[in-house]
Amino acid sequence: MIYANRTYELPVLPVKNAVVFPYIVIPYLTDLPRSIAAIDCALGREDKTLALFTQRNPRSNNPGLHDLYSIGTSGVVRLFARSDTAIQVFLQGVERIEITDLIPRASFLMARVRGVPMTKEQDIITEAMGRDILDLVKRYFTLTHPNHDVTLPQVIPSEADFSQIIYPLAQLLGFSVDRSQALLEASSLTTAMQLMEDYLRHEVQILEVRKKISDQAQSKISKNQRDYVLREQLEAIQKELGESNPSDNDFAELKNKFDSCELPDAIYDEVKKDFLRLKRIPAMSPEYQVARFHMELVLDLPWNVATEDNLNLNNARKILNEDHYGLKDIKERIIEQLAVMKLNPGAKSPILCFVGPPGVGKTSLGQSIARSLGRKFERFSLGGLSDEAELRGHRRTYIGAMPGRIIQALRRSGACNPLIMLDEIDKMGREFRGDPAAALMEILDPAQNCTFRDNYLDLPFDLSRVFFIVTANSVDTIPKPLFDRMETLHISGYGEEEKREIARQYIVPRQRVDAGLTAEQFSISDDTLIHIVHRYTREAGVRELERMIGKLVRKVAIRFAEDVTDPVTIRPEDLAKMLGPERFFIEKMRKTLPPGVATGLAWTELGGDVLYVEAINLPHKKSITLTGYLGEVMKESAIAAASFLHAQSRQFNLEIPAGAVHIHVPAGAIPKDGPSAGLTIAAALASLYSGRPTRSDTAMTGEITLSGLVLPVGGIKEKVLAARRANIHRIVLPAENRKDLQELPEYVLAELDFVFVGSIEEALIAAIPGLVSGESPVLRK
Repeated sequence: MIYANRTYELPVLPVKNAVVFPYIVIPYLTDLPRSIAAIDCALGREDKTLALFTQRNPRSNNPGLHDLYSIGTSGVVRLFARSDTAIQVFLQGVERIEITDLIPRASFLMARVRGVPMTKEQDIITEAMGRDILDLVKRYFTLTHPNHDVTLPQVIPSEADFSQIIYPLAQLLGFSVDRSQALLEASSLTTAMQLMEDYLRHEVQILEVRKKISDQAQSKISKNQRDYVLREQLEAIQKELGESNPSDNDFAELKNKFDSCELPDAIYDEVKKDFLRLKRIPAMSPEYQVARFHMELVLDLPWNVATEDNLNLNNARKILNEDHYGLKDIKERIIEQLAVMKLNPGAKSPILCFVGPPGVGKTSLGQSIARSLGRKFERFSLGGLSDEAELRGHRRTYIGAMPGRIIQALRRSGACNPLIMLDEIDKMGREFRGDPAAALMEILDPAQNCTFRDNYLDLPFDLSRVFFIVTANSVDTIPKPLFDRMETLHISGYGEEEKREIARQYIVPRQRVDAGLTAEQFSISDDTLIHIVHRYTREAGVRELERMIGKLVRKVAIRFAEDVTDPVTIRPEDLAKMLGPERFFIEKMRKTLPPGVATGLAWTELGGDVLYVEAINLPHKKSITLTGYLGEVMKESAIAAASFLHAQSRQFNLEIPAGAVHIHVPAGAIPKDGPSAGLTIAAALASLYSGRPTRSDTAMTGEITLSGLVLPVGGIKEKVLAARRANIHRIVLPAENRKDLQELPEYVLAELDFVFVGSIEEALIAAIPGLVSGESPVLRK
C-alpha cells in the first residue's frame, strides 16, 4: 500500500547486512524474538505491511532509533514459514519511507513513518544519463559473461519506468550495503541515476583492465604451449629422420671440453656440480643460455695451460735492441728480471709501470718484452674506465652480464701466464659504481691475486703467474696505495740524435715497406731527418716524426706508381715542397745580450726549451710587474730573487734605483710555471742592477732560496738537449743535479761545459763576468 507524504504507524523489522529496495522481493530469516514479534504484528494487519530499516551496526540485536538508517522501505509479507525458534518470510518492497518517531512497545519496535517518494525529473539530461547507464550495463555484462550474448533495449524507457528498474538493476549488480543505502536515500531520480552511472563506469574500467591483463597472460601461455608443441613435434621429426638435437650437440661438445680440461683440484667439484646442473636444465629455458655461457667460459680458461718462458738473456737483448733504440736502463731492468726468473722459476713477477710522455714507445716496449720471453701478449686501455665491474666482471644475475677484462684477456691468450699491459692507468675515473683502482690493487698485488675471483666467473683464478705491465703519462693522478705496489721506470723524451737514429733504423724502413718501396728507390739523408725533427715536429716521442716520414714516402710512391724509375733521395731543401712550410722555430743563442737579459732552460711535455728572461726599470712604479703568462710558483720565484738582491746589494756592488722593475718572459701565449726559473730571474736582475751583461753562451736553471742557496730541479736531460740544440755550450746547474747527467749520452757531455753551483753568488759569478772580483769558487767539469 502506498501512502505518499502521509504519516502512518508500522511495526519495524531491523534488517542486517542488506537494503530492501522498492519493487524487490527478498527472503528473510530471523530467530530474534523482537523481529518475530514485529512480523507477527504485520501478519495480523490487513495490509500485512512492515517498516524495513537497515541497521547501522549489524551486531546489535536490540537496535534503537539511532541504530537504524533514517530512510527505509515499507514492505509486504508475501509468504512465510514458521518453525519452533525461527521464521522465514518473503518481503516485497513497496515505497521509500522515513522514520519520524518510535512508539514504545515491549516486545518489538513500532514507528511512525512517512512516505517519501522519489522526485522524477523529465529533461534531456535524465534521458542522456539513462542511455549512458544502459550502454554501461551492456558493457558490464559483456565483460562479466563473455560467452553469452547480452541483449538490452536500445531506447531508454520513460522516466517513470526507469525509476522502477533502477532498484532491481542495483540488486542485480550486487551493490554493497553502503552504496545501496546511498542509492535508496537519493531523493531524486537524477541523483540516483548519477550514483548508478558512477558505479557502473568504475566497475567497467576495472573489468576492462582485468580483461587486458588476462588476455596478455593468456596470449603468453598460448604462445608457450604452442612453442612446446612445436618443439615436441620437431624432436619427433628429428628422431624419425635420424638427426640429433642441436642442444644435444652443444652438450656433447661441452662434455668433451669438460673431460679434456685440466681443472685445478680446488674447483673441480664445484664445476662438475654446475655441469650436471646444466644437463638438467631444459634447452629452451632462459636459464640454460646463462648457465651454458658460464660453463663455456670456465672450460675455455687456461687454468693450467702455460707457455714456456724463453730465458736466454742474449736473445732477449737482441730482441729488445731490434725493436727499440736507447732505453738502456729499461732494457737492463728487463734483463735483470729474466735473470731472476731463470735462477728462481717460482719468483713472483713484478708490476712494472712505464711512465713517460706519449709516443716514446711504452706500449711497443711491452710487446717486445713479451716476444723476448716467448709469452702471449694482451693489452687493454684503462683510460676513461670508471666502473669497477669492467675489471671484476658483472654478476650473472644481471641481464647481459660479462666477465671482467682480466678474465677476457686470459681467455683470448689461451695461457695462464701471458704478459698483460694495462695502458693509461693514470686516466682511470671513479664514480658511484665503484673505484677501479681498488680492484686493481687486488689484481696486481702478488700477495692477493693468487685467488682472484671474478664476479661473473665466481671461481678463484690464480693471477700470480701473469706478468703485468702498466703505462702512464704522469704519476700524479695514480692513487698512492696502488702506486706503492708498482715499480716505476721513467722513459724520458728522445733527443734529436736519438730521434734521428730511431727514424733511420726503424721508422724509414717500416714506412718504406708499407708503401711498397725498396731501399734503392727511396732514401733520406741524416741531415734531412735532423731538419724534420727541428722544423716540423715538436714532441717528446716520435709519432709526429713517423707521420712526416710517412708523408714523404707516400709522395715518392706516387712517382713510382706513375712509372718514374729514378731513385729518390730526400734532402733538406726538398722538405718545403713536400711537407710545406716549416712549422716550428728553434730559439738560437744570441751573440750578445744587453744588461737585464739572462738565458734560462725550461722543461715541457714536448721536451726541453730555451727561454730568455728580460728585466727593465720602471722609475714611476712602486710594485714589481710580471708578464709572459707566468704561473704562481714562477711569480713567487721572481719576488724571491728581487728580495734577495735587495738584501745583498752591497755584497754584489749593485745600485738598485728607486721605483719598480718589470720582468718579462717572451712567448707570452704559452703558460709557464715552476721554480727552476728562479736562478735565471736572479741573474737577469743582477745584470740589470749592475749594468753588466750576462754571458750569451751560458744558460742556467735552478731553484733559489732567500738565504742564497740553489736547489736541484728536474728535467735536466731535456734542458741540456735544448741548450745543445740552441748552440749553447755552457750550462750552470745546481750541484745536486750532477748525478742526472748520467742519463745523457757521452757525445753530448763531451760537447758541453757544465758549471755546478750551490749558491746564488757562485751562479752570478759564473754568468756575469766582473760582477764580483776574485777567483770563481764554482766547480767546473
